[in-house]
Amino acid sequence: MRHIFTLILLFIGLACWAQSSFSEKTTTASNVRLNVSNVGTFGNAFRGYRDGSGNQSCEYPAGSGIEHLFEGGIWVGGLIDGSLVSVSTSAYDAPAGYATGRGGFEFTAPVGATLQERSNLFNSPFFTPDAVSHQDYVAHFSDSNLLVPGTQIPINSHTQPLNLAVTMETYNWNYSFSDFFVIANFKVTNLSASVIDSVYFGMWTNTVVRNTNLTPAGSGGSAFYNKGANGYMDTLHMAYCYDHSGDLGFTESYVGQKFLGGEDKTGFLHPTTADYFKVHYNTWEFNNTTNPVFFLPNSEPARYVKLTSGLNHHKCWDKNSTQDPDCGSQSFSDQINNAGNRADLLSVGPFRSLAPGESITVAYAFVMGKKFEDGEPNSANNRVQQKIIRDNADWAQVAFNGEDKNFNGVLDDGEDANGDGEITRYILPAPPDIPQTRIVTNENSIDIYWSDNAESSIDPITLEKDFEGYRIYMTQVGFDVTQVPNLAEDLKKIGDWDMAGNGLFNETGFESIKLDEPITFENDPITYQYKYTIDNILNGWQYAISVSAYDRGNENSNLESLESSLLSNNFRAFAGKPINSNIETDAPFVYPNPYYAGAAWEGQSNFQEQSRKIFFANLPEHCTIRVFTAAGDFIDEIEHDQAYTGSDTRWHQTFAAENDQNNVFSGGEHAWDLLSGQSQIIARGIYIFTVKDHDTGKLTQGKFAIIK
Repeated sequence: MRHIFTLILLFIGLACWAQSSFSEKTTTASNVRLNVSNVGTFGNAFRGYRDGSGNQSCEYPAGSGIEHLFEGGIWVGGLIDGSLVSVSTSAYDAPAGYATGRGGFEFTAPVGATLQERSNLFNSPFFTPDAVSHQDYVAHFSDSNLLVPGTQIPINSHTQPLNLAVTMETYNWNYSFSDFFVIANFKVTNLSASVIDSVYFGMWTNTVVRNTNLTPAGSGGSAFYNKGANGYMDTLHMAYCYDHSGDLGFTESYVGQKFLGGEDKTGFLHPTTADYFKVHYNTWEFNNTTNPVFFLPNSEPARYVKLTSGLNHHKCWDKNSTQDPDCGSQSFSDQINNAGNRADLLSVGPFRSLAPGESITVAYAFVMGKKFEDGEPNSANNRVQQKIIRDNADWAQVAFNGEDKNFNGVLDDGEDANGDGEITRYILPAPPDIPQTRIVTNENSIDIYWSDNAESSIDPITLEKDFEGYRIYMTQVGFDVTQVPNLAEDLKKIGDWDMAGNGLFNETGFESIKLDEPITFENDPITYQYKYTIDNILNGWQYAISVSAYDRGNENSNLESLESSLLSNNFRAFAGKPINSNIETDAPFVYPNPYYAGAAWEGQSNFQEQSRKIFFANLPEHCTIRVFTAAGDFIDEIEHDQAYTGSDTRWHQTFAAENDQNNVFSGGEHAWDLLSGQSQIIARGIYIFTVKDHDTGKLTQGKFAIIK
C-alpha cells in the first residue's frame, strides 16, 4: 500500500541517512512549516508523523495540522555534447519518499555536510551579514556520485549524471505580508568537461492538502492521497493544488509552486523578457491512469520530454479546446480540476548552453493561501476563491524582484537602492523590529511587558526611523480546540497606541501604558518600559497573546503602514494560582472537580484519551504530586516547579506553542493527562492526591472525582 514503510526498511533508511549526511530542517520564521533537506528535497513524505518526531512536511498555517506537500524536488535535464539526453532528479514518484540509494533521488551531499542556517536578524544566534532573510537554509549538493557518499550503496538507475553542482538557498520572513511563502533559489554549475545544451530546470512536487489533526497522515492508504485537485495559473506561472473532496471544511487553502525568474550568461530570463524562454506545466497520476497524457515518465528521455513541453501549451489545455474533435469533451485543465492523486512538474527553459564551469540561477516560491470566503464548497475553484493565493503570489514576486521594480532584468535609473551597481534581489520593505516581550500570568489576569527597542528601527528602503505605535492582540477563549487553529486570523486586536502630535492614526500617545520606572526581572537582561494588564481571564484556559509594532508607512513609495509579525512574537498564557508558600493553611486542589466525560478546554474535536487534562492548583514552588486510588493503589507521580511549561502532557504538545518557552504558566499550577505512570487510561472513581513541598518538607492531601 502506498506510503507505508515496513519497520525494517525504516531502520535501514535511518541508518543510511546517518552515513550519507542527509540533513533536514523545517522553516519556522514564516507561517509555513516547510521541510527542507541538504539534497534538494522539500517536504518529508510525512516521516515526522511516522517516526513520532512531529516534524511537519509543509504545514500552513503553522499549528493548524493542515499539510500541503508529500514531497518535492528539483529536476535538471539537458543534452550532453548536443545529443545524449540526461536528466537528474532530487525527488521522484517514490511511494515512501526519500531513502538512501532509491531511484530518482540522484543528488547527494558530501559526507559530514549539513543544512546550514543563517539569519539577518541581529538577535538571532544564526545572524550573519550574508543572510538574505530572517531564516535562510543553505545546502551544497551534486548529481556526480554513482554511489551514496560514505557507503557502497549504488544510486538506483543513476548511470549518466550531468555532473552538476547545486547551491540551494531557501528564504522565509516573519513579516505579515510575506509569511505565507518560502523562496528557493538555486545556482547550478556545470562541473563536467562537456557542454550541456538545451538545459531545462524543473520543480517536481507531489502536493496533497489534508488536515492531519482530523485525518492522520497517510491513513487509509491511497485514499488519503487521491482527494486533491490541480491546476495552473498561466499569468502567475504557478502550479497549484487544493483539497477537492477530503477533509471538507477543514482544508480551505491552496498550495502553489511559482516560477520567479532565472539567469544565465546572457542575462535575466523570464517569459516576459525572452520570447524563447517558456514555463511548462505537467501533471500525471500516481501509478498512471487510463489517459496516456497523464502517464508517469519512466525513462530519462520521457522525463526530458516533460521538462521541455508542457500541457499548458497543448491545444487541448483550456476550456475552448472542447471545440476541437481531437480533444474530447473535457479540456486537460478541467480533467485535473477533479479529485486525484497527482504529481506536478513546473519547468523552465531552455538555458541554451551551459559550458564547463558556467552556471545558471533559478528561483521558485512555495506559496500558500486560504480560499477566499465566498460560501462555496471545498470543490469550488475559481478566480474569487483564488484571490488570496494570487495576492500572496504577487508578494513573492515582489520579494524576488528587489531593486528590479519594473521586472525587466535591468538596473534602471532610481532602482539602485544600495548603490552597488547591480540588481539586488530580495529587498523587502520592513516594519519596525518586534518588541521584546515578557508575559506574566496571575490568578484571572495576564500582565504584558515590552521594551522600546522597536522605536529605534530604521526602514531599509527609506533609511528613516519611522516607528509609529504598538498593538496588542489576544485570542478568544477556546480558539485552539473548537476550530482549525490559524493564529493569523484568531488573534484579535485589544489595544492600539500611537505617537501623539504627528497627525497620524489615533493620536493616543503612550502615557496609559508607559511605566513610571522601567522594570527588570531576575535572569532576564531586557529592560521593559511598557505594561498592559488583561483582567477577568479564566484560569486554566489557553490564550494566545502578541505584541506588535507598526510604522507610519511611506506615501512616496506607495507603502501602507507595515506591522511586525504577530506570529513571531506570540505567547500562550495560562492564568492560574500563583506559587503557594504555605500548603498547610492554603491547601492545593484540583479543577475541574469533578471531572466529567471531558473538560471544555479539551475541545469538540478532541477524541483522544491522551489529550485529556485537569489542573493541580495552589502548588508550592518545588513539589512532588502523587496520585492514588481511593484504595491506596499508586497511579502516578509528577514533579513540579515554577518554571513548568506544560510539555509533559499530550494536550499541550498538540495545542500549545511550538517553543515551550512561549508557554507561560502562573507557577502554582500543573496539568495532568489522567494517565497512569504506565500511560494507562484511569477509570472513573474517587482519587487521592498528595503534595510534598520540597523546600519546607510539608505534606498535604486532597481528593478529586472522575465521572465518565
